[in-house]
Amino acid sequence: MKRLRVRLFAYLAGLHLLLFALAFTLLQRRPWLLLALEAALALSFYLGWRLLRRALEPLGYTERLRDLLQDQDYAARLRASGDSELDQLVDQFNALLGQLHAERLRLGEQQGFLDRLLEATPSAVVVFDFDGRISLLNPSAQALRHREDLLRQLDSLPDGASTMLSDPDGRRYRGQRGHFYDRGFARRFLLIEELTEELQSSERATYEKLVRVLGHEVNNTVAATGSVLESLLFYRRQLAEADGEDFATAIGAVKRRNASLGEFIERFTHVAKLPAPDLRPCAVQDVVEDILYLYREPCRRRGIRIGWRRRDAAGPLPLDRQLLEQALQNLVKNAMEAADATQRERGGRAAVELELVREPAGLRLSVIDSGARLAQVPASQLFTPFFSTKKGGQGIGLLLVREVLLRHGFPHRLAPNAAGETSFDIWFPNS
Repeated sequence: MKRLRVRLFAYLAGLHLLLFALAFTLLQRRPWLLLALEAALALSFYLGWRLLRRALEPLGYTERLRDLLQDQDYAARLRASGDSELDQLVDQFNALLGQLHAERLRLGEQQGFLDRLLEATPSAVVVFDFDGRISLLNPSAQALRHREDLLRQLDSLPDGASTMLSDPDGRRYRGQRGHFYDRGFARRFLLIEELTEELQSSERATYEKLVRVLGHEVNNTVAATGSVLESLLFYRRQLAEADGEDFATAIGAVKRRNASLGEFIERFTHVAKLPAPDLRPCAVQDVVEDILYLYREPCRRRGIRIGWRRRDAAGPLPLDRQLLEQALQNLVKNAMEAADATQRERGGRAAVELELVREPAGLRLSVIDSGARLAQVPASQLFTPFFSTKKGGQGIGLLLVREVLLRHGFPHRLAPNAAGETSFDIWFPNS
């Protein structure tokens, strides 16, 4: 732009200098005519300079508009020139800048709202760039960025599909894979929403309702059946001695089965009616020592080593000792039975070991067994009613353990560890 202006003015000046030189050469003997021609040339140069400057003035405004657009300074405005025709162009340029400024404010408000929404939402949002690299993680996604197991499960999803996901900690998520268009090209995103508490609450309510209904019906039936069976024994004396003995044996077997059915329902009812924790200062290692003493002899008879693998010092913690004892007894019993079953099937060493380790996330208590019974078990099946890896198991033990830990607010995880063992980890707050 500047070069064009310089060239045009140079051309105008050069042309008039040439005419001045020709007039001076041809009209030296006619001074009055020479003066008149030179005055005319001077006036022509002045008029040409004014016209050229005015003709180039719109290009100057265009250049200033370009600079404002490059600097994205949409709040600035071009100054009016005083010329009506040129001011029309200036008004159009200023209207364009006003529209861009309003659009920028609108987009800025939308972006600000989106940023605040992404920051506040509990759902994890992962956005990828055009090359498939992660370009945006909201705060919830930052906490899941190292959970490669969840991301791998989402990789196989087609766009627009969603699925339920589970991790080794027993937490459940709903994952969705989708895309949006940015400047005409598709960009992928992942949306991961944790549903653990909602699903657990719903499952607990359904489970409690089911247990109440079953317990009511079964207990009524058991009570009535027990009364009838007791009455039937009255007729034993009316039978022959051999027949009476068989009759009493059959009645006794039915009574025992009747009692077993009542105990079965009672165990499920116990989980549904688990009381709220009565928190009092208690040392976790003392609770574990009592349980180790309780299971030392049963493990010795089965050839299972039981004891501490590591025990860090820890002070008292606020917890319900009775509920925690119930949970740990179930864990150690399950670990002992898993180690024993694997030893019978494959031979080798059988062990149940415990660790109490201080970590940044809290005080970790781990119940580790050599059974390795979870290698082929999907994480989504753990901690669900009626699921068990034991033959004839009812899944009540792990259900009770989960309820106790959830009511205390203690994070936990059940999964195979790097050594191929099964480890149940519980994190207590640091004392």
